[in-house]
Amino acid sequence: MWQRRTDLALEAHELWRQNVGERPGVTTREQDAFGYGVTVVEVSENAAARALGKPMGTYITLDLKPYWSHTEDALERAATAVGAELRSLIPGAKTALVVGLGNDAMTPDAIGPQVAEHVLVTRHLMRDEAFASLTAVSVLVPGVLGRTGMEAAETIRGAVRMVHPDVLIAVDALASRSLERVCTTVQLSDTGIVPGSGVGNRRRALNRATLGIPVIAVGVPTVVDAATLALDILEEAGAESVDPAALKGHGGVMVTPRDIDAQIRELSRVVGYGIDLALQPLSYAELCALMG
Repeated sequence: MWQRRTDLALEAHELWRQNVGERPGVTTREQDAFGYGVTVVEVSENAAARALGKPMGTYITLDLKPYWSHTEDALERAATAVGAELRSLIPGAKTALVVGLGNDAMTPDAIGPQVAEHVLVTRHLMRDEAFASLTAVSVLVPGVLGRTGMEAAETIRGAVRMVHPDVLIAVDALASRSLERVCTTVQLSDTGIVPGSGVGNRRRALNRATLGIPVIAVGVPTVVDAATLALDILEEAGAESVDPAALKGHGGVMVTPRDIDAQIRELSRVVGYGIDLALQPLSYAELCALMG
């Protein structure tokens, strides 16, 4: 049976609860991070993971809608919130590889490469004692198969073998079921990631099983599946007896905001700075001074 498309564990759980009820093996809690709402979904049983279509693990969803009010300290608070939640998933990492997945020539899929531009690279500085307190960070933008002839997973596997990071942080675009969550949500998880899944071009998985190290996924929903959106709109409008199967043939169409380029540009800075604050013992002011 065709189901609504979403890469967000929070939405998958909402859909399950709406149609079936509470699911054993899934727990949720809500908290606050620097004025931003945070929902943590824990999937602890295989049966629950299969039902939700998400691997077992922890999924942290930050609601960044207040960021778009553009208050004076909006970037600082948003980046600090992302950094604090991400840090909870990578305690004690001394070396890290940050990977910006996606295609920078296709705007809704460019969040990964653009985030990489805002990550502080320090691995080459570690021979100098003045930088000994920093985490050794490398950054990789592997590109996409159609432009490089190599799977992102192949390139990343080679980099992991050479760099030997304690953790890999992979940033990619996701698909949401709701336009309200597009470019207003960041999902962090310790379950790894499937590159390209957000724009319907799934590749080989990146996780502990395939790479041998913890893989933290950072995802930003940039698109909505058209069939999923149409079904939600019809139901909200009061349409009765809507057959989801009738919309299945439109599942290859993705919807994105008309100003997606501007939104990606802003969010890439939020997420990139958040990664920096999670990995480095720096204040926001110190980070800004270093990043220029």
